[in-house]
Amino acid sequence: MTQTDTNLVSEAAKIYKVLSNSRRISILFFLRNASKEVDVSTIATTLTLAQPVVSKQLGILEKYNLVKHHKHGTHVFYFLNDSDVLSMIDAMIEEHTAKEHPTNLY
Repeated sequence: MTQTDTNLVSEAAKIYKVLSNSRRISILFFLRNASKEVDVSTIATTLTLAQPVVSKQLGILEKYNLVKHHKHGTHVFYFLNDSDVLSMIDAMIEEHTAKEHPTNLY
């Protein structure tokens, strides 16, 4: 494997690790379905998660450029930055639900 291939595999593994958290995926789906930018408290209330939990997950998603934000006064508004990742998640879910899988992976 070339160094470029190794770097690409490493980056892909990082993205999959970020997407391995169901809260982060829920936040991404929520932002995709939102008609506009959404503040943290709205995300927290709608997804019934604590605001600090949502803020932490949004920070991780932003670190990997999956979401972006802007501030308006004391409110921070988030929006989806990479809809291709959601297309990938959609494809995985569609493929996964079409097949039978073991209930316990370990």
